[in-house]
Amino acid sequence: MTTQRPLIYLYGVTPGLYEPIYPCYVVGDDQGQLEFRLAADVLAARPVPEAADPLLFEARRGYQTRAVKVRLHQHRFRELVVGAYRERCSVCRLHHVELLDAAHILPDRDERGRPEVPNGLALCKIHHAAFDINILGISADYRIAIRRDVLEEVDGPMLLHGLQEMNKKPILVPASSRLKPNPVYLAERFERFRAA
Repeated sequence: MTTQRPLIYLYGVTPGLYEPIYPCYVVGDDQGQLEFRLAADVLAARPVPEAADPLLFEARRGYQTRAVKVRLHQHRFRELVVGAYRERCSVCRLHHVELLDAAHILPDRDERGRPEVPNGLALCKIHHAAFDINILGISADYRIAIRRDVLEEVDGPMLLHGLQEMNKKPILVPASSRLKPNPVYLAERFERFRAA
């Protein structure tokens, strides 16, 4: 803390898997409680005292907290969702974990859009992008819908087999009912898809 040397903090995501957070700086300690505080930001090496500039102090603190929380939340969310779907895309069943993402049903900015498995879908990169831009929708009864104009296109094998043939098929869902996609969230998201 006195030398302001950076540290690497290893945050446990799942057993045996850690997310490195760096650079981190020790910015305070409580020797009586055997506790210390870390700041995860390059700017923390040159902290701004709150008394010197309260607005800049709050802005930096908010940025630091958000940046670390988003990074940790995204990695943990992906691990939980992809694991719940047995490392398969819920649309095409692709089983290459390095090509899978965890897609939010309700976005982070929605107060209900928490990083929990029922608010997520394991999707390959193609289907995640299609879901995000409303080419692909998923109804509350776990059925895939492809936007009408895309169904009418003639392009090539990826469009035909990767999207058009998925229309009206059921998605793969986690075995545990408590991990299945929230049908209320899906219904809300599906309305956005239908409006697109």
